[in-house]
Amino acid sequence: FRSFNLSKFTIMKKLSMILAAACLAVAAHAQHLGSEYRLKKVIPVAGRQGIAIDKDYYYVSDTRALYKYDKQGNLIMKNDQPFRDPEKANHFGDIDIFNGEIYTGNEKFEFGQGHNISIDVYDAKTLKWKRTIPWIAESGQVECSGLAIDREKNLVWMSDWVDSRYVYCYSLETGKYYTKMQCRPCPYWCQGIFIADGKMLFAADDGESTFGIADNIYVADVSNVPYTGLKDGTQVTVENFKAVKKPGKVAAGAIAGRIELFREMGDFRRAGEIEGLSIDPTNDDLVVLNNRGNQILLGMPIGPFTEEGYTGEVHELYVYEKIK
Repeated sequence: FRSFNLSKFTIMKKLSMILAAACLAVAAHAQHLGSEYRLKKVIPVAGRQGIAIDKDYYYVSDTRALYKYDKQGNLIMKNDQPFRDPEKANHFGDIDIFNGEIYTGNEKFEFGQGHNISIDVYDAKTLKWKRTIPWIAESGQVECSGLAIDREKNLVWMSDWVDSRYVYCYSLETGKYYTKMQCRPCPYWCQGIFIADGKMLFAADDGESTFGIADNIYVADVSNVPYTGLKDGTQVTVENFKAVKKPGKVAAGAIAGRIELFREMGDFRRAGEIEGLSIDPTNDDLVVLNNRGNQILLGMPIGPFTEEGYTGEVHELYVYEKIK
């Protein structure tokens, strides 16, 4: 009897050690924010929209393509025909990766307007499409500039470049609209988002690239996200410059977010158009995609700064080491 108790104790002790080791392994591969970063290297890439990172690769989205790079910047794979229906979609924004799947915001974007929004999921091994999570127009979202996975809460958030007052949340478990958060004060034009430690980072573009003014990253707490969903109400649209009301589903509520400056990106080689951002799960590097060399009008490049020697737009990943 005494021998059995000792064996049982030994087994429980070993199980506790295994569980502790597993928790440490998970923590080691989870992204964490820092308070100070130092530029470590710059990697040229082909895409101009978003960045997602797993333990082995950088995944970069272009407007109409997906790329996979190793962490030395070597191109491993690309999918330059990613859209199931090119007539309905022509634009990726910022992206994220979760459980071997790349989450993308998919839409048709034309001079400041987004249409046919959806969350499209691609296989990280092949870069091929797998499934779609439908957009809920009744949420109020009118564009998708990027998305981010909340790995702790099993949620996916989408940002809106056209109207950056809100970010919009969907449940990964159900695929249904969950809630939205009002950003106070509003980041100028949100190009990408990322979530770690219960906080959301916002890459905010100032809408131009002429004057050399640095873009910024902001941060907001998203640790408490109650469900609000949709409710029956009155939808209001504008037709022929008049407000038109009709019954229908509307957002049932929103949470109030408080936005603060996280980092001014004054160390880009040239101020241009900040895009997506992510954190490396292996070492907590902050990685930010920036475009430089082109004039920008309503979120679209319209030609290079030839007087500065540019012949086209340059896309680069800025990799920042976390100092503290």
